[in-house]
Order: sequence, then structure tokens, then C-alpha cells
Amino acid sequence: MALLETDSLIKDFRGFRAVNDVSLRIEEETIHALVGPNGAGKTTLFNLLSKFLQPSAGRILYRGEEITALRPEQIARRGVARSFQITSLFEQLTILEHVALALQADTALGYRFWQSERVLDQFRERALAILDEVGLRDLAEREVHALPYGQKRSLEMALVLARDPALLLLDEPTAGMGREDVERMIALIRRAGTGRTVVLVEHNMGVVAELADRVTVLQRGSVLAEGTYAAVRDDPQVIEAYLGQTHA
Repeated sequence: MALLETDSLIKDFRGFRAVNDVSLRIEEETIHALVGPNGAGKTTLFNLLSKFLQPSAGRILYRGEEITALRPEQIARRGVARSFQITSLFEQLTILEHVALALQADTALGYRFWQSERVLDQFRERALAILDEVGLRDLAEREVHALPYGQKRSLEMALVLARDPALLLLDEPTAGMGREDVERMIALIRRAGTGRTVVLVEHNMGVVAELADRVTVLQRGSVLAEGTYAAVRDDPQVIEAYLGQTHA
């Protein structure tokens, strides 16, 4: 069953068509990658799916319900969570405080930074369990400014998981990482995807090969090819679109 679908999605910017008649079907409990050369429309499509942009035409459906006109916070309440390519964290807060605040946000308390430590303590055990999932439990009391880049990205994943989403939208989750951090993130996404649906925009084709059940290749805003990684890797149109970029 499809969890997320698009029907003839179009996005125009002042006469430039960034997304052109894209119809997608994202199956439940799969990892679906959106890839393509620079300027293919991946980021624009991702921002349409996460509702940070409104389409010029077409429809988006989630669990069969049209969500085309909804705002990001409205789809978040339906079980959709996204990460961002650029990490934005509070440098003076601890890792544990970040996750506790994310858990608190889904309650009547919301994001209330002035709440006492006693209030945040009620989220401590759940926050620690999430940090255990992403490999940061031992660093729970460390302030974010002291973390290397890879651990900040892992913390961002923890903040997404704190919402317990059915659908994870991940924007370039391995961007800027070294090999060891990339390997850790692959393992983390695989664990996080258990029982969930994941859509990721990713430039690292090795990551796509490791994770994706299905791959959609975009070129000039349109779907060029779709299928398993092995199928799209060997597609002559895809090879030509990448102009010699690595597919292994």
C-alpha cells in the first residue's frame, strides 16, 4: 500500500519549471531514494513533499488523504517528520536537553524553554532510550557545541525520531561526512527505518545502493527512471544524465 503519493506534481518559479509532472508512489515500510544530477529538481520535490513549498499544480496524498494545501506543522501531526541538510541546534544545550524538548513539543507544554528541570525530567528516560538508538547515550550530558559534525547529524536524527513518525523525510543525511560517519549513518537509517517509511534525497550513490528499496532518478524536474538501484544504475538514460559520475 502506498503511504505517500504525488499526482502530476508541478512547481514553477517565475517561468522556470523546477518540477515537471512528477507522479510518485512511496510504498509503506520501504526506503525510497530521490537522486539525480545537480539541478535535477530533487530538493524542490523534497520541499514539496515536506510542505515547505506549495505546488503550482498537482496533488499530494498521505494515507490516501489529500495534503496538498497543508502546512508543515499540520502534516507533522499526522506522523511526518523531516531532517534538514544544514543542522540547526542550540549550541549551549546538552544532547539530552535537545531530545527532552523535542519530546515535550508533542505534549500540551510545547517548546517552553523556561520550564523547570523537574518538568523536563519526566522525558528523561524516553530521551535516553532514543539516544541509545542513535549511539549518543554515553554523551547525553555533553553540550552540543562540543560535538563533531557527524554526532550533530546523529542528534538531528534523534530529534526526528522523538516525534515517532510513520514517515521520515531525510535531506542529504550523509552530506559532509567522512567514511566512518557515513557508515554509522547508514546503520542508523536502517535501524530507524524498521517499521517506518523513509524518503531520502542523497547524492552518495554508495549510500543509495546500501539502503534504498526503490530509487527515483530525476532530470530537469522530471522522472527519468525508477526501479531498484541495480536497474537504474544500468539504465543508459541514467548513465548519460550523470555524464560519467560514479554509480558504484
